[in-house]
Amino acid sequence: MSRTSTNRSDTALELCRVSGATMGTRYTAAYYAPPGMDEAVLAERLALAVGAVDAQMSNWKADSDLSRLNRAAPGGWVPVSRNLATLLARALKIGSDTHNAFNIGVGDLVDRWGFGPSGAQCVSHPDLGEAAGASPRQPAGELIEVDERLCRVRKLGPVALDLCGIAKGFGVDELGRVLSEHGIESWLVGIDGEMRARGNKPDGGPWAIALEAPDYERRAAMGVIELADAAIATSGDYRRWADVGGARISHTMDPRTGAPLAGGMASVTVVAKTCADADAYATALMVLGAQAGPDYARQRGLDVLFIVRDGEALRTIGTGCFAGEASSS
Repeated sequence: MSRTSTNRSDTALELCRVSGATMGTRYTAAYYAPPGMDEAVLAERLALAVGAVDAQMSNWKADSDLSRLNRAAPGGWVPVSRNLATLLARALKIGSDTHNAFNIGVGDLVDRWGFGPSGAQCVSHPDLGEAAGASPRQPAGELIEVDERLCRVRKLGPVALDLCGIAKGFGVDELGRVLSEHGIESWLVGIDGEMRARGNKPDGGPWAIALEAPDYERRAAMGVIELADAAIATSGDYRRWADVGGARISHTMDPRTGAPLAGGMASVTVVAKTCADADAYATALMVLGAQAGPDYARQRGLDVLFIVRDGEALRTIGTGCFAGEASSS
């Protein structure tokens, strides 16, 4: 089990904090506990919850449900965990709703460009000429069939699935589920910047979340958002990227072209009811770009902050709760 740390505040004894390693990064949980809460037991259950998501959905673990499914030949049903069946079905729905901008069937592309489990070992990336000759990816919903009731999946053709655009968000939701099931009514949980909050603090104030600036060189906050009974996730070009022939490419693949994103969108931040949805929509809207992305967000009533690169300058576009954020710098 991942090593975790737990402590209580010195003043009120209601605020508890837990953190630990998962999915190649760290998870955190801050919550206000009622009297008599067994913190050690709760910390263990939080670690087990995110550990289960990692064990089910990781491309880096050869024995995960997802890796086993990726190795399976098309045609036969493969039993999977209920979590994976549920999340695959949701991913296919969002893929359909975003007209293939979100596509979990790009695992081979992610790997080929050096951002996957085997590609990470590559000394060099493919030539950009290969990207220029890439072709659109078939929607994942045409390549897999998910039976949520019986918790099984059938591949209808060759496909390599990758859940990096939604699994961390789902892990955050699982942290929140555990806390809520234990009667906790005020909490903030997160995995590597993907966050979800429930309720307010005992003084009535909301949880405050720092928004990260899309800076390639350092981590810095560009603002703060207050969060209550909602989740937030950001997809960007500044965390995981590579220099190929003098061009900076993102780890995010564009299913519409079959190539990595290069230039344009710096980051997309989405506020939604669940962190899995926020995570997936942030990825999809990065792919849709500065023109189609905001149009889609407005049509769907989504709360989104887009940050666009215009040369060395940054331009922001907001929809929903971010609608007043449009600016340039």
